[in-house]
Amino acid sequence: MMSAWPADIANNPRLSRWVRVAADGVVEVDAGKVELGQGLATTQLQIAADELELAPGQIRLRLGDTVHGPDQGLTAGSNSTEVGAMALRRVCAEVRTLFVQAAAQRLGVSAAAVRVEQGRFSSAGRSLGYADLAGDVDLDRAARGDVPPKPPAARRIAGQSLPRPDLQRKLFGAGFVHDVEWPGMLHGRVVRPPSCATQRPHFDTAALQVLRALPGVHTLHIDGGWIGVAATREEQAIAAAEAVQRAARWSAPALRPEGDDEQRWLRTLPAEASVVDEGRADAMPAVHHFEADYSRPFVAHASIGPSCALARWDGNCLSVCSHTQGVFTLRRELAGLFGILAEQVTVTHADGAGCYGHNGADDAAVDAAMLARAACRPVRLQWSREDELAWSPVGPAMSVRIAAALDAQGRIVDWQHDTWSFSHAQRPGLTPELSCLASALRDPPAAPRPLRDFALPAGGGQRNAVPIYDLPSRRIGYRLLPAPPLRTSALRSLGAHANVFAIESAMDELAALAGQDPLDFRLAHLNDTRAIAVLRAATDAAGWRAPLQTARRDGAVRGRGLGLARYKNSSAWCAVVVEAEIAERIALEHVWVAVDAGEVVHPDGLANQIEGGVLQAASWTLKEAVAWSTQGSTTRSWADYPILGFDELPRTLQVAVLSDPAQPPLGVGECAAGPTAAAIANALADALGLRVRHLPLSPGRLARAAGT
Repeated sequence: MMSAWPADIANNPRLSRWVRVAADGVVEVDAGKVELGQGLATTQLQIAADELELAPGQIRLRLGDTVHGPDQGLTAGSNSTEVGAMALRRVCAEVRTLFVQAAAQRLGVSAAAVRVEQGRFSSAGRSLGYADLAGDVDLDRAARGDVPPKPPAARRIAGQSLPRPDLQRKLFGAGFVHDVEWPGMLHGRVVRPPSCATQRPHFDTAALQVLRALPGVHTLHIDGGWIGVAATREEQAIAAAEAVQRAARWSAPALRPEGDDEQRWLRTLPAEASVVDEGRADAMPAVHHFEADYSRPFVAHASIGPSCALARWDGNCLSVCSHTQGVFTLRRELAGLFGILAEQVTVTHADGAGCYGHNGADDAAVDAAMLARAACRPVRLQWSREDELAWSPVGPAMSVRIAAALDAQGRIVDWQHDTWSFSHAQRPGLTPELSCLASALRDPPAAPRPLRDFALPAGGGQRNAVPIYDLPSRRIGYRLLPAPPLRTSALRSLGAHANVFAIESAMDELAALAGQDPLDFRLAHLNDTRAIAVLRAATDAAGWRAPLQTARRDGAVRGRGLGLARYKNSSAWCAVVVEAEIAERIALEHVWVAVDAGEVVHPDGLANQIEGGVLQAASWTLKEAVAWSTQGSTTRSWADYPILGFDELPRTLQVAVLSDPAQPPLGVGECAAGPTAAAIANALADALGLRVRHLPLSPGRLARAAGT
């Protein structure tokens, strides 16, 4: 029975890891998927409340705790509801059934005669609560797997837009890891070398004495190229770190390749080549041939709040508080780094700034643990803005080449897609090899991890490289590149951002070659009914067939573009239509989005995810690019890395949700990235007849493309 269960339950079969009745009578629910600003805590609360027949306020929800909760891996890949919350639903259904059976025995009736409502198990005028029955139900047992969740019609709470319980403290109190205080804690900062290739620093003996005597400094710890300073107050730690940086002498070899603005340099590197999808049909005569290159640069997470963590040691046991995406994966990394058992490490999750993948959270936790061990005191360690931009892993630069052929009827008869990318899979704790930043800097440094990326169907750099269109003759190739010039890893949507941007840009270019409307051209190549539905919903809302309005700004012209994809070819379908005005820059006027995510547990939360995804993708598409040299990243501040401003938001942004409670829920957090990028580029081409295939679509790039 268990073999058919979700992996999350098979890996955490004991019911008490998920649900228990606390000493105060409150039902406690634990989950391994954590709140990263996406509203997941609300979704999980709704699912648990429905299955346990409790009001949300009757549940104490705890997320991301290695002591009490289940190991559900990373909160990533838009899997939190689609996979993680569905496992929770199954567990809660079985727990409710066990309590129904216990109530039936206590009440002397059949289980079918027991009515469950608001946490009360009733029959013939008598009722019992979870607390009354807790002694009769042993949850310290393996799940059986023979209890199905409630049918959609029986769910009372899923499908409602409940207020998010985490927002009150975030808006009006101490709601983030940055606000956590531990008794006796010191404040820490880490001093960074010019690059990871830099050798260990050199200090004059006299300089070290001066640095250790700075006001408030408790500990100055140097381990190879890793330098940490802990002080009584945060401003003292900052001042001391700046002084250490000025005093350090580094030897920094230039080991990095020179790049170019359109990522052509990626194709000059050796690569591990593979074919990820292929199909051959009878050769059809082609009358039009097309080939084009597309690219995106390195892209930063650029969270508003920098990474932060707290750590303390009790003998050989370590406790860490972090906004990590995976408390158990971080636990494994910490245990490996310090050479202790995983059971000697406790990691608890606390909310941080918006998280879009493998950012600096785990590295900050490792930094805090290293400095706390050296100081023999608890340490709260926060990264600086420079740390966050220059040292947090970035989304890889990517290059895509698409070649296609059309027959006389304007049908695609051949499709060739090749992607060049560095790895998107360098997260700590996923493999026995260490991958945290400190492991590469300390003495001796950890051996480099083998080159790898996530395999399909999820994929890394090849994610969404396989189009959703009917292409009987196709070949999809992937070239995984060796050591990148910057630290790369998972960033929201991984390779889907660049691959969908390329595919959907090419579809517009092929439509023009065939003399067809871009919408009609797509519909002619689609047999996926749900893809067709979201495409029609978005274009109908946008009035695709209606003439464009006159531009509001003098000298500007308007254009309209669309993009379509199914995220990971297995999660939510998303179509985006953008109407933009173009003059010296691209100004977003209106954005329409349609998404099909199956069952929608929290409608407002889903819409928030789509809106945030659209705005972040717009920022990537219009502005964002990490600057770097042979010494590493030169992006150190917001001045170096501008993001979309409030005055640059679309005038309107409408999200239509095609909900079906009978369908399984599908991940939506990353589905809008690629379609949004393509829709903006296609709107530009519609307005000016100017095709720009390399991101970002900045004013400088537009001017160069126009030859002005």
